[in-house]
Amino acid sequence: MADLVISSGLVVAGADSSAVSGVAGETIAAGKAVYQSSTTKKWMLADSNSATAEARQAKGIALNGASLNQPIAIHKGGDLTIGATLTAGQALYLSDTPGGLCPLADVGSGEYLCLIGLAKSTTVLDVSIQFPGVAL
Repeated sequence: MADLVISSGLVVAGADSSAVSGVAGETIAAGKAVYQSSTTKKWMLADSNSATAEARQAKGIALNGASLNQPIAIHKGGDLTIGATLTAGQALYLSDTPGGLCPLADVGSGEYLCLIGLAKSTTVLDVSIQFPGVAL
C-alpha cells in the first residue's frame, strides 16, 4: 500500500474537532499533515524522514488548502472525514512524502514514527497524534 489518496474537497472536521488557525509557510493541500515552524510560526508540511527534527512531528492536518502566507485551519484532534478510503481499525502514520499519510507497513527504515490516528470507519479518522521520537 502507499500514501492515502485524499480528495481535498472532502476533508471535513467532525463535531469534536480541536482546531487552530494560522498562516501557511508553503503550499499546503487539505488533508496534509503539518507542523508549525518554531522560527517563522508558519505551518509547513511534516515529513517522517526530514533532516529538520521538528518537521518529523506532525501537529495536525490541514482543513483547507493554502499557498505561502495565506490563512490555514489545522485539525489537531478528534474526528476527521479525511476524503480518502480507509480501512476501519487501521493506524495511519506520517509518511516520508511531505504531508502524506500511510499505514505502518509503508514507514521505512530510518523514518521517524508519528502516529496520526486510527480509522473509525472507511471515511473517518480519529486524529490523536503521538510522536515517541523513535526511528525505525
